[in-house]
Amino acid sequence: MSGLLAGKRILVTGVLTDASIAFHVARLAQEEGAEVVLTGFGRLSLVQRIAKRLPKEAPVIELDVQNREHLATLADRVAEHLGEGVGLDGVVHSIGFAPQDALGGNFLNTEWESVATAVEVSAYSLKSLTMALLPLLEQRGGSVVGMDFDAQVAWPKYDWMGVAKAALESTSRYLARDLGPKNIRCNLISAGPIKSMAAKSIPGFEELADVWNTRAPIGWELSDPEPAARGVVALLSDWFPKTTGEIVHVDGGVHMMGA
Repeated sequence: MSGLLAGKRILVTGVLTDASIAFHVARLAQEEGAEVVLTGFGRLSLVQRIAKRLPKEAPVIELDVQNREHLATLADRVAEHLGEGVGLDGVVHSIGFAPQDALGGNFLNTEWESVATAVEVSAYSLKSLTMALLPLLEQRGGSVVGMDFDAQVAWPKYDWMGVAKAALESTSRYLARDLGPKNIRCNLISAGPIKSMAAKSIPGFEELADVWNTRAPIGWELSDPEPAARGVVALLSDWFPKTTGEIVHVDGGVHMMGA
């Protein structure tokens, strides 16, 4: 078997529709030779239906990152599909959520309970997911790649999800520091906005996305998740063996533009 990920075993979270970056990561990973396992939360039957649209149908495991039992049993449940002693080569963290009152211009009025949910699900889960899978990752070393949205600046309507993304970026750096001795890399892809199911839950998403219409020097297609997915697959591969704690921008260049 040939391909950038030939012989690798990858877990991909966050596949809900075939418009998501996570779905295209799973598709490209399979096309590049990887064996893929998906996780789903809530509408598991929907994820299973979407899994059938991949080049090869992938198994789906239920995972709520706020559920301690799900996390405690995750490695064993993944191993059931991969085989004992096989290990895992890569993990894709594409998980994020904030309650409605934490978005849409309500920053000053959001209560802590909603902020705590946004941070736990969108940032702390990178650590909890990685540690849940550590017994599989440390067998051969591996690559953890998370999906980010540039937290260097304050975005319209993004509010506490922006704060959660800043926490995600910091979490990734600390994971890279502490897991490096185990030959486990942790990096993020900071992608431009994509019209996905997650985007529809952000009040004022069109205002946020409109920034890219005027500021991306090489352009940006809101309906095309493949550039970001390709970045994830590259970081999962062996082509970046000494890159860790990095944030790779796949956003048409918006992150580096001034006013």
